[in-house]
Amino acid sequence: MSDHIKIRPAGGTWVVRAGGAVLGESNNALELIEGSYPPVIYFPREDIAMAFLDVTDTKTTCPHKGEASYYSIIAKSGAIRDAAWSYEDPKDAVAGIKGHLAFYPEKVAVEEV
Repeated sequence: MSDHIKIRPAGGTWVVRAGGAVLGESNNALELIEGSYPPVIYFPREDIAMAFLDVTDTKTTCPHKGEASYYSIIAKSGAIRDAAWSYEDPKDAVAGIKGHLAFYPEKVAVEEV
């Protein structure tokens, strides 16, 4: 794994909420710590209500993790564009996040309960 990226079980129960609705709850979330960035919680895809997410055409590339795909959340109040991302085919060093989604905390609530 890249020297400045660490992935470990997040521990506890984590939820993600958007537009007043719970989109997911997991006891199997991962915490990714990268350099001096704040930790990011990655939720297993099977713990997220994927029916409320639509893939967008947005893509970004991280030299350590690979190409990220983005998702908008379809909420009652309207779409929350590019609120989540996933590395569909991450680099080997961070393969543990494959099949997981992360969410922007400024767009949705991600919290331990």
